[in-house]
Amino acid sequence: MKRKFEEYMKIASDPNRANSKDYINYIFSNFIEMHGDRLYGDDLSITTGIGLLDDIPVTILGQNRGKDISEQIKYNYSMSHPEGYRKALRATKQAEKFARPIICFIDTLGAYPGQAAEERGQHNAIATNLMKMMYTKVPIISIIIGSGGSGGALAFCVADKVIMLEYATFGVISPRSCANILWKDPEREIEAAKLLKITSNNLKKFGFVDKIISEKKGEYNFEDTAKKIKSEIKRSLVLYKKVPINILLKHRYNKYMSF
Repeated sequence: MKRKFEEYMKIASDPNRANSKDYINYIFSNFIEMHGDRLYGDDLSITTGIGLLDDIPVTILGQNRGKDISEQIKYNYSMSHPEGYRKALRATKQAEKFARPIICFIDTLGAYPGQAAEERGQHNAIATNLMKMMYTKVPIISIIIGSGGSGGALAFCVADKVIMLEYATFGVISPRSCANILWKDPEREIEAAKLLKITSNNLKKFGFVDKIISEKKGEYNFEDTAKKIKSEIKRSLVLYKKVPINILLKHRYNKYMSF
């Protein structure tokens, strides 16, 4: 069991693993990126914009994980500031105005926990995103593609359908931080990961994840995975198009209130 969790965490955080921008560029066409929250600045750790899923206009939100040290610094190690969540909120409101489905890609260690982020309203920005996404009157599909850490990931996960890649992880806290808090020993992170039940199979059993997309262990077949994600998104949007929005919102609300 210990080897299993070591394997999951290693694969989920592998720098060669495809990130949000890889999937956005492959799955969607005519992507136009939006910048800034119109209040403070532009957080590059989050990409927002509009694009086409074949012939379907959609709004896209993606959390960015760098593949090398320069990208990691650029994206603040995937940890967003409040202006990043406000940028996502701006895109969400626009999607609702123009009746575009929202597609989210989750891949973050968690929201940035620094003093500057707190001073600019980190907790409020995340809470506002959660509340707005619960009642947004368009279909929302979220895909967990790598590390889903804490409230920073949950802010993009209030969705009608949550899809998770087989070797992705999702939890209320990173295993290393959890081990440090519980036992003052960050080296016990594998033990913490086991207790947190952060793997796709566990989350599917709990009902948080609706669909797991299989991956070939050790083979980063990005195109194959991207095609599976695209197919699942299209299938879901065709289904949701037939559902009255008040019913969709009711199901979304009941799903999250049941946890």
